[in-house]
Amino acid sequence: MKRLYNVTLTEEERQDLHKLISVGQHPAQKLAHARILLKADTALGQPKLSDQAIAQALEVSPATVARVRRRFVEAGLEAALNPRFVERHHVPKVDGEAEAHLVALVCSPPPEGHARWTLRLLAEKMVELAYIDSLSHELVRRVLKKMNLSLG
Repeated sequence: MKRLYNVTLTEEERQDLHKLISVGQHPAQKLAHARILLKADTALGQPKLSDQAIAQALEVSPATVARVRRRFVEAGLEAALNPRFVERHHVPKVDGEAEAHLVALVCSPPPEGHARWTLRLLAEKMVELAYIDSLSHELVRRVLKKMNLSLG
């Protein structure tokens, strides 16, 4: 099988990787990626190792080896060594206004036929009163915990 991403390190990059591995404290993932790049290097005329052989020698998965190779070829040394951070943007389902309604509901007397509020009852009542479109009892629990409130 033909390898799509061949790692060819410059002498300076090779020295930097050896120094990274031997000096100081670095995250294990960064050290593993540095070792992968050194094993995958084809610049010195060393025999080309397969992803499987490198993975077995370094006790990582072959997919990790392939991913580090690809990131080195496409984005460079720094990108191959450091993990990517994915920015996740989510809009909280319960905003301050909904939290206020929930707290007011918790402080109100429970519905008839019930001795106290349950998380499920609170979630159902919030939807019934149209404060929110849908709400799980687990989200109610998290909001109450954040507000340091208890149903007991």
